[in-house]
Amino acid sequence: MRTLARRLLIPGLTALALTATGCGSTAHTGAAEPAAPAAVTPTASDGTSQQLDVAAAPQGTPTPAAVARADGKGKTEQSTLKVASYDKASGRAVIAKSAQEPSRSPSPGKSSGTGKAPETGKSPEAGKSPETGKSPDADKPVAVGDVIASAPAPGAPAGLLAKVTEIVGKTDKGTEVKTASTTLAAVLGDDKADGKVPVDPAAVTVEPLTKGVTFSWAKGPGLTFGPEGAKLPLGNLRLDVNASVDTAPDAPASAGASVSGFVQLAPQVEFGYDGSTGGAAGPRGASLGMSGDWSSQWKLQGRAAASTGAPKRIPFAKLHSSPVIQVGPVPVVVNLDLTCYIQVEADGRVTLDVQQDVKGDFKVGGSYALGKGWTPVSASNVKSTPVKASVTAAGKVKGAIGAEASVGLYGAVGVTADFAPYLRGEGDIKATASSDGKTSLDGAWALYGGFDLSGNLQLQLSLFGTPLFERKIPLGTLNREWALTTGHVGR
Repeated sequence: MRTLARRLLIPGLTALALTATGCGSTAHTGAAEPAAPAAVTPTASDGTSQQLDVAAAPQGTPTPAAVARADGKGKTEQSTLKVASYDKASGRAVIAKSAQEPSRSPSPGKSSGTGKAPETGKSPEAGKSPETGKSPDADKPVAVGDVIASAPAPGAPAGLLAKVTEIVGKTDKGTEVKTASTTLAAVLGDDKADGKVPVDPAAVTVEPLTKGVTFSWAKGPGLTFGPEGAKLPLGNLRLDVNASVDTAPDAPASAGASVSGFVQLAPQVEFGYDGSTGGAAGPRGASLGMSGDWSSQWKLQGRAAASTGAPKRIPFAKLHSSPVIQVGPVPVVVNLDLTCYIQVEADGRVTLDVQQDVKGDFKVGGSYALGKGWTPVSASNVKSTPVKASVTAAGKVKGAIGAEASVGLYGAVGVTADFAPYLRGEGDIKATASSDGKTSLDGAWALYGGFDLSGNLQLQLSLFGTPLFERKIPLGTLNREWALTTGHVGR
């Protein structure tokens, strides 16, 4: 097995919901399907809103911080300021000048380096430098009232979104300041943004929790990773597991219980913001969630031990990622966490041998609309196919391979969900014996596929600048079940 925690690649996740073949489920859809990311329109000098691009933050170079100035003049801009250090307990930060200047656009009349003539006939926007495209205020020293949005920094592994409340003084590393929490509305203002950003598995940290877990991902076209050279589409991540579960005490050695298979995901972050409220406090709309493709193939076999009370849950891997998405000039840090688990519920009498394929897509998150508040969003479609199935003896068993997921911003969890596609088997089979010593089995059994989904929208979604809701908003408990196959033993 590879090391317990592996660091992986990302260009740029919430909870999961699936339904039966041909059945799509949409619960509390509070907003329309997000549109494709739009290009940034020119900044209007009169302060009107603009459509911001939503994309993965560039890799290989530090992501510039965004600063909204205290005087409120102009739009939020990228700056050469950076967070040199941050102490969460005290709220103190050290703000310094970055050693690397943000990229500059070629000025009119100069070569762009592309072999094409530069665009002409366009004059620089009022108050902005023709060389950098930034206003003279973009790189001013930090001041009280400034709002800083930063990618992960020392002391702030989930990034930092904070307002400067006091200038403490100069240090050898920069200017020490006191900060207070703030919202995205303070940096996005009356602008709009709407887009989806794929999560590259290279930025995912994986921690196996049991033996028999391996992680695979596609680093580039034609490359393979993981067990037996598994081939994955670019952007997919895959967890393979082969673990034993508690076997019924009276089961023969040949009936040892185990779960094996894989879970494969291609997640993407969905982000939306609409600040065009015409002067009203807070945004008109907002959304956060995770969507993408889900597939799994897994096998449950043997005679599992009887479970008492709640089903036995065995977590087998934890995944974490903090992708930075660039919303116009603002680096927004998204925190994604996923714990994959095996769950078995049995009465200790059934010996099961079943394999199932599950494929589909999912979307889970929350949507905000002014005057309506936050509403959960969940939609999915899945196909489930049994590859192999048999049940012996009388009794019941239910096995699941599921995930606990959360998605949030700047370290604050916004959406949580628990998704578990499962197999359920039940049999009513009796053994009979004749006077000549011959025995036979007679009866019937059936197998079902399905999924359970539950979760909540969290109070921290108010980080968008929306009103704080009083309690968690449940996604609602969803369950779908469908018949897979039936069988008979004997006559």
